[in-house]
Amino acid sequence: MATQQPGFGLVWRPGDLDGFLALALNNLITILLIIGLCRDVLGYPDSLVFGVILPATGISLLLGNLAYARQARVLELQEGRQDCTALPYGINTVSLFAYIFLVMLPVKLTALGAGLDESTAITRSWQAGMVACLGSGLIETAGAFCAHKLRLWLPRAALLSTLAGIALGYISLGFLLRTYANPLVGLASLAVILLGYYGRVRWPLPTGLFALLLGLVLAWGSGLMEVAPGAWQQSWSLVGWQAPMVQLAGLWQARGELVPWLGVIIPMGLFNVIGSLQNLDSAEAAGDRYPTRSCLLINGLGTLSAAALGSCFPTTIYIGHPGFKTLGARSGYSWMNGVVLAAACCFGLFGLASLLIPIDAGMAILLYIGLTITAQAFQATPSRHAPAVVLGILPGLAGWGTLLLKAGLRSGGLGTPSNPFNADLLAALNAADIWAAGAFALEQGQIITAMLLAALLVFAIEGRFLAAALCSGLAALLAWFGVINAWQFTTADTVMHLGWGTGAPWALAYAVVTALLLVARVMPRQAEGASEP
Repeated sequence: MATQQPGFGLVWRPGDLDGFLALALNNLITILLIIGLCRDVLGYPDSLVFGVILPATGISLLLGNLAYARQARVLELQEGRQDCTALPYGINTVSLFAYIFLVMLPVKLTALGAGLDESTAITRSWQAGMVACLGSGLIETAGAFCAHKLRLWLPRAALLSTLAGIALGYISLGFLLRTYANPLVGLASLAVILLGYYGRVRWPLPTGLFALLLGLVLAWGSGLMEVAPGAWQQSWSLVGWQAPMVQLAGLWQARGELVPWLGVIIPMGLFNVIGSLQNLDSAEAAGDRYPTRSCLLINGLGTLSAAALGSCFPTTIYIGHPGFKTLGARSGYSWMNGVVLAAACCFGLFGLASLLIPIDAGMAILLYIGLTITAQAFQATPSRHAPAVVLGILPGLAGWGTLLLKAGLRSGGLGTPSNPFNADLLAALNAADIWAAGAFALEQGQIITAMLLAALLVFAIEGRFLAAALCSGLAALLAWFGVINAWQFTTADTVMHLGWGTGAPWALAYAVVTALLLVARVMPRQAEGASEP
């Protein structure tokens, strides 16, 4: 029997419990990941993580989930049925990795390399993340009014392959390494996920929950989890109401960080828009047709609210609506997800959760997401575009490899004022057959580079050489101004090198490619299936 709260239209049905567990678990792991990366990679203090970022994240989740739950109820009333499933909604995992590793960490390292103190560097890094989140929200909101044109403009292979490059490197490979570092917990949890989601094995509990609980038992039973002295007291001290506060002053102070990072912000915003459209198509195929504009506006406004309150992490419509519908989830799972996670974020409960639940126990879910995104890049595009998909993946892998390379160099004592990164480093790496200069070039603007390369090859495969030439011409223009490929050393990092002619070597190369494409346009073509003699 459905129960309804007067004035709110919130409904709960039996299948909503399974849907809530699946969606909340996904967001739980992502929030634990935010805590781990902000603490360990970025060095953020708990006052910033638990006092500002998480409350803002919680409010954005609450607003979006309530709005999508209400949409489902409205659709039910309009169509006179009771089986409408709300769109799944949560933190954008790919944007999370992109903004931390491609925006926030470089900003912090650059600030430290410039001689600023740790506190100032952290503030700049956080503010840059807020600006990136704001930019993504603005693009998502604008996309509500021109989404279909964007969809026609960009080849699907270019979009999905670029996303797959980030998913394959920063998510899948990153967590696979950690899985094999702690194989008992990692492989056991991964086996449950792969057998449940791909092998369709019906476990005694929902697959994600079963994998998490098994990993939890193995982690504590094997001694992997050890709580440092005083950690419980510190986490308990974080419990209590943390009121979300508007952070417009911080956004204004960081306005100068918008332009240098447009090469990350714009593509990620476009991904969110196009991805949302694809998820709406998926929902429609499952029987729930939601209005495009209002769905995208909810998504965009949710991300804007996150940025305005101090979060660096956009929200998005999740893939998997048909799966939630199969579970029997309707609208209740959505609003319950928002309420529970917002309460946990605003009351500081995730500090305790981070002590109880190791990332190793839940990272198999994220690895699965990375595999799914990468597989989709091939499955959702024509088979003849597969080479373009592979080409679009490579810059993301290069960027991830560059991140590991520089982290290893810093761990070895380089990247200090007395021993900075410099040209001698390149010579030493080249001698070891590690062409770091190429990796550093691919790292800068890697998302745009991947998109343009994949689109170029798609158009070439289709014989649309003028469109391909436009891609390479645009790459030449962007490279000339340093938006892509141009880089320079700081003390402990490599960063974008904006300016007139800073990317001249790459611009010249792209110009030659453009000329070749224009020549190819008037050259005879081989017959389909023919091979070179």
